Amino acid sequence: MRDSYREQLDEVLLDLVEMSRKVATAVRLATKALLEADLQRAETVISDDEAINQMRVDIDNRAFSLLARQAPVAGELRLVVATLRMVTELERMGDLAAHIAKIARLRYPERAVPDDMIGNFSRMADATEKMVLGVGRALHDRNIADAETVQESDHEIDDLRRSQFRIMLNPDWPHGVEFAVDVALLGRYYERIADHAEAIARRLVYIVTGELPEDEVPAQP
Repeated sequence: MRDSYREQLDEVLLDLVEMSRKVATAVRLATKALLEADLQRAETVISDDEAINQMRVDIDNRAFSLLARQAPVAGELRLVVATLRMVTELERMGDLAAHIAKIARLRYPERAVPDDMIGNFSRMADATEKMVLGVGRALHDRNIADAETVQESDHEIDDLRRSQFRIMLNPDWPHGVEFAVDVALLGRYYERIADHAEAIARRLVYIVTGELPEDEVPAQP
C-alpha cells in the first residue's frame, strides 16, 4: 500500500515538473510574440494557457486525494502540502505569460516595446525563463543548490525593472503614454513570474529540509 502511495506521490511531482516546463515554454513564446510582433505565437500562448490551468486542477485533485486517503506524515506531508502551494504558483505564472501574449496581440502588427527597450526586455525575459527552468530542475532532483540559484537570480530581475522605471521617468521619454503603460505592465508581469519562481524555490527548500521560508515562520510570543 505504501509503495503504491509513494509511486502516486512521485507521479504528482513529475507532473509538477512537466507543468514547469510548459510554463517556461509559454514565457519563451510570449517573449517572441512580444519582441517580434508574432501574432501566431501570441495566439498559441493564449490558447495553451487553458492546458496549464487544467494541469493545476488535476494535480490539485490528486494531491488532495492523497491527503484524504493516505494521511501522509513528516516528509511526505511536507511534499503534498508544498505541492498544493507550488501548483498554484505555476498556474499564475502561466496566466502572466498569457497576459504578455495578449498585449503582443493587442499591439499587433506593431511591437508593444519601444526599440530602445528591446535589450532590457530580452534580458529580463531570458533571466525569467531560466528561473522557471531552474525551478523544474530543482523539483526534479530536489536539489537545494538549484533552488538557491533561482532565488539569487531574482535580484537580476529587480535590477532590470528599476532600469525600466529610470528610462520611463526620464523627462526625455519620447514614446508617449501608451508605450509607457505597456512597458510598466509588461515589466510587472515578468517580475511577478520571477517572484513566483522564487517562491517555489523557497518551498523546495522546505520540502527537503523541513524548514519554513523565513516569511512564514510564526512569530515568537
